[in-house]
Amino acid sequence: MKGMKWGLLFILYCSQMSIGWSQVVGVAARVNGVEITNFRLDRHFADYLLAQGRSVGAIRSPSVYKRFKNEALEQLIDKELLWQEAQRRGLKVDQTRVQAELQKVKSAFGSAESFARRLDKDGFDESGYADYLEQELAAMMVLESFARVSSPSEEEVNRLYQLNLKLFERPEQLQARHILLKVDAGANSETDAAVHQQLTSLQQQLSQGADFAALARRYSQDSSAEQGGLLDDFQRGDMVLPFETAAFALVPGGISEPVRTRYGWHLIKLEQHKPAVSMPAQQARELIRQQLVTQQQAEARADALARLRADSEIEVLSR
Repeated sequence: MKGMKWGLLFILYCSQMSIGWSQVVGVAARVNGVEITNFRLDRHFADYLLAQGRSVGAIRSPSVYKRFKNEALEQLIDKELLWQEAQRRGLKVDQTRVQAELQKVKSAFGSAESFARRLDKDGFDESGYADYLEQELAAMMVLESFARVSSPSEEEVNRLYQLNLKLFERPEQLQARHILLKVDAGANSETDAAVHQQLTSLQQQLSQGADFAALARRYSQDSSAEQGGLLDDFQRGDMVLPFETAAFALVPGGISEPVRTRYGWHLIKLEQHKPAVSMPAQQARELIRQQLVTQQQAEARADALARLRADSEIEVLSR
């Protein structure tokens, strides 16, 4: 299963939690009488943060910690609602699929022995974990059933295509390097001439075969120096006019004469000229269609979960 991580091993069935266990670890919420323990929430919280590229130790703000913890709890409540809906529908998961998912998790440990040791360490057995996987897959089946939406009409797709034609066009772009020797705004003509002379000296080295990127790394006073003067791709209107005019006049491999802008003196080397292109209409329409379906599916899932919540008794004890 996509996103299946070790943390799933720690999620216990709410329906199987004994009263004694609940008293020990505390209860975070109840969903139609089924308890979500703080233990289960804490384990899920770690996975929830991991999925976002975060860790508990990296959170310094109590308010941020509380917000993430509440979001994780809401996610667990939704999972429990989906599982209960699966039970009401009498959904059955193919055991072949369960075993396939179990093997994926096992493979993450490198060996069956390592997997078994981890299960044993945390008080689980393989059979119990397979039962959990079956529950998780059943809940996913319910969620996917909510996402069955009709295909967008051709009229809607064409309407959005016509409204967003510019989004499917890429203007003419350049990939270039430059060397910048800065000149302060208030510098006098002598200082400006001295900087120009320095740049002319670098231009002579280039004419004798020096490497542009190496000189940029050594002499350029722009933030791009570490990348050998390489700039992000740019189009007309992105750069100050003198720089743009000189760059667009070059052919790939060509190096400009010294160019004066408000920042100082530049040498520009054109690496690549990328002509304007437009995405084929059929491809653009298909992309719009896919985005519409994705949006409709997300809305359908959210609406269905909202209905499940409205029809359920949910008691949150931990905030």
